[in-house]
Amino acid sequence: MAVYTQVDDRTLAEFLAQYDVGEAISFKGIAEGVENSNYLLETTKARFILTLYEKRADPEDLPYFLNMMEHLASQGVPSPLPIRDNAGDALKTLAGRPACLISFLSGVSVNQPSPDQCAALGAMLAQMHTAADGFDEVRENDLSLGGWHKLADTIRERADEVLPGLSAMIDNELAYLDAAWPSDLPRGTIHADLFPDNVLFTGDQITGVIDFYFGCTDYFAYDIAICINAWCFDDAQRFDAARAKRLTELYDIHRRLSGAEVTALPVLCRGAALRFLLTRLYDWLNPVKDAVVKPHDPMDYVRRLKFHQQVRDAADYVV
Repeated sequence: MAVYTQVDDRTLAEFLAQYDVGEAISFKGIAEGVENSNYLLETTKARFILTLYEKRADPEDLPYFLNMMEHLASQGVPSPLPIRDNAGDALKTLAGRPACLISFLSGVSVNQPSPDQCAALGAMLAQMHTAADGFDEVRENDLSLGGWHKLADTIRERADEVLPGLSAMIDNELAYLDAAWPSDLPRGTIHADLFPDNVLFTGDQITGVIDFYFGCTDYFAYDIAICINAWCFDDAQRFDAARAKRLTELYDIHRRLSGAEVTALPVLCRGAALRFLLTRLYDWLNPVKDAVVKPHDPMDYVRRLKFHQQVRDAADYVV
């Protein structure tokens, strides 16, 4: 989450007049994240998050994301609920951007999750994958292999500014993944961006899962690989096997992993590490002027990718 587009008091009041949500009491930007403009809104009736979708979001994809959130919420997943206006519309326009008002979820995100919190994540991820079985809409993952090649093409000439030899490292990894990427694993609707700042906790209990704007149709095990990358390394980028094994253990209890999914985890983890290396590298080399956000350091994912490249067996990730 972040703030790129400013909304003044008058514009906000005109926007809220289209809803039955009361009048604004407080309104402030949320600086975390990198994708969209987000505000915490408190009205005379409740608290909400107001999101303005920036240029990276394809407007044609937005109904999919909002429908996905509504479906998961209806199945008991603690995901935000898009608020519909007096005409029944969830997707609106504000300050020249597509926009949506969504329900506020309580809880706090964690920077360094414990093994028990990783276990809660694994159970929640399995619940989400199971709950999405009844969601029939399809959105192919535009940040899978084909998308990684396109991203690499845009940053190849400047990658070595961040780390000498990084361009060759990316090209070699893409060649490996082209040959090794699995072709027939269980698939369905996934979150695809389930970082710790997108999960809210009270203690060790998950009270909210947010930011579904990379949701897509892909391998369930790839979603697990993203979580292993995002949740199972410490501040020094050292892999924490206890976190990974608790995550996969509780996932497997709630949705049984197939042998093929387990075997594919090392390759999927390499792919997930490369995906976030590429997007972070792009943002690092192309900062948005005046954005109230600092791009994430791509070097974190260089180190994680190097770890996964040394893994030869899925036993490093599972019980």
